[in-house]
Amino acid sequence: MANQELSRRKFIQLTAAAAAVPMAALAAKPGTSAPLVISTWNFGFQANEAAWSILSKGGKAIDAVEAGARVPEGDPKETSVGLGGLPDRDGHVTLDACIMDEHGNIGSVACLEYIVHPVSVARKVMEKTPHVMLVGEGALQFALSNGFKKENLLTKDSEKAWKEWLKKKKYKPVANIENHDTIGILALDAHGDLAGACTTSGMAYKMRGRVGDSPIIGAGLYVDNEVGAATSTGVGEEVIRIVGCHLVVELMRQGHSPEAACKLAVERIIQKNPSKAKEIQVGFLALNKNGDYGAFCLQKGFTFAVYQPSGNTLSDSKSIF
Repeated sequence: MANQELSRRKFIQLTAAAAAVPMAALAAKPGTSAPLVISTWNFGFQANEAAWSILSKGGKAIDAVEAGARVPEGDPKETSVGLGGLPDRDGHVTLDACIMDEHGNIGSVACLEYIVHPVSVARKVMEKTPHVMLVGEGALQFALSNGFKKENLLTKDSEKAWKEWLKKKKYKPVANIENHDTIGILALDAHGDLAGACTTSGMAYKMRGRVGDSPIIGAGLYVDNEVGAATSTGVGEEVIRIVGCHLVVELMRQGHSPEAACKLAVERIIQKNPSKAKEIQVGFLALNKNGDYGAFCLQKGFTFAVYQPSGNTLSDSKSIF
């Protein structure tokens, strides 16, 4: 009987230990509130859902941000990212994306046509080439050689909008157009590691060949696993001018909170061109190593989504104007 009781207790202990594994997978390193994922704009809510399905099982941040970014890329109703993106003034849908992991590995593509998921091509660039960025025809050739399918990205709705634009051919970026723009996504996993991704079809009706901040490491995205990560949205030219996301991360390194770092970066944009800053939108979103997050923008209307163990929420960013 004693042996039977010992065996029964051992079985209960082993069963309890096995049941605890899923919770252990979510246990963050001391001092962090991981796992956590944050994304820009309203469509970040759906992106976060895909990312959380990985993070909640103890998955890696790099896998989570890629999965999240692919959601709006594949949605033909989203006219600023991937399939269905509004074209340049010549009718070409060109996509930009980048991705960065906890080790500082980076991959990027720019002016990529015919591929629905540029963020995944960017990851292939990171993992399979000695380079960090491929553009145009070279990026397309690389994508096709790695199994990506060539597809027409110009949907009927986007083509109709482009043809309507051709009647006046007036180019002027509109702040918060349709309440979305680039999607930037940042994640902190249960291992305490950070990663980020950024993807867009760029400014609608831009000049052929125009590239914004989204595929440029340090501008549209930056990750430092010792400090934090940042991403941006809005008029990319102004973000590039101040190397915005690298600036935000360096400000966090100096001890600023994510929100304060984002605000200082926005103020830097105003300093460069005060009159223009009143007419455009630029927003920054940041996440530090401890799981603290924050955002700041020029104009009201920039939203961001946050998914943590307590649930997925959508918030409004604070603004200067």
